Amino acid sequence: MSSPTANRTRTAAPAVPLVIVFTTLCGALVALQSRINGQLGYELGDGFIAAVISFGSGLVILSIVLIFNPRGRAGLRTIATAVRTRELTWWYVCGGAAGGLLVLSQGLTAAILGIALFTVAVVAGQTLSGLAIDARGLGRIPAKPVTPGRLVGTVLALVAVVVAVAPQMRTGVPIWMLLMPFIVGLFLGWQQAVNGQVKTLADSALTATFLNFLSGTAVLVVFAIVHSVIAGLPKSLPPEPWLYIGGALGCVFIAGFAIATPIIGVLLQSLCAIAGQLLMSLLLDIVAPADTIGLAWTTVVGTALTLVAVAIASIPRRRAGTSA
Repeated sequence: MSSPTANRTRTAAPAVPLVIVFTTLCGALVALQSRINGQLGYELGDGFIAAVISFGSGLVILSIVLIFNPRGRAGLRTIATAVRTRELTWWYVCGGAAGGLLVLSQGLTAAILGIALFTVAVVAGQTLSGLAIDARGLGRIPAKPVTPGRLVGTVLALVAVVVAVAPQMRTGVPIWMLLMPFIVGLFLGWQQAVNGQVKTLADSALTATFLNFLSGTAVLVVFAIVHSVIAGLPKSLPPEPWLYIGGALGCVFIAGFAIATPIIGVLLQSLCAIAGQLLMSLLLDIVAPADTIGLAWTTVVGTALTLVAVAIASIPRRRAGTSA
């Protein structure tokens, strides 16, 4: 007679490939959001206000949905109680700060770097943080074995970043524009880990996503106020409706990542998201380029290497004593 644990394992195993595909699609939405927010920041001449518009619109959408979702409201009460009783450390509900910084970096740098180059800069930090969190665990997410496949996949992903970025270092792109997305990428692994735990404790992806947008919007509003005092406000808003859907896209992929992370782990989730980001980035830089540099062949090679890295890292770990 099979044990309940074995039954759960057999039930969950077929879902993992579906979660991998789903996470890859969510990653594609990240790149699409980068293109939209980058263009919004360019049109406004103010990446700070563009970030507030994007994240703030997502918060408005989620607030409306939350009003009609009893499970999401119950999840908020659960998280509030957990923070008050210190069952959950307060900074677990601040993952949105990293998401806010991602949106800010989109508005400030994506239109200059191009979406593909912006994405590979984020990839480097995201891959490193995913490996570190999986190796040590974080809160309620236990450590996952750093298998040879995951380690090789991570190294290969970093090589892909070097291949894609190195030629652009000679084109006059300011170094801070490459460093900012990289540093943001380091925080993204942490964001996805804490959002996944908030989702699990609240039993609601809506709760985790709402708290993510709440904290991210708060951080961005502070930055925007300081910047506006120094540089002033934009004179007008661009009329194109598509420039204002970045927040709605963020609602979808942040909720998706919160669902996926407890199932497949931070590293594999990050690598799948990276694959989606790079594929969409290449497509966007071909059909609707945001910069004047053009799509370099090294970026195409870097994307291909990253996809190979995801495939290697996705190979299941063979348990001792089991047959092939």
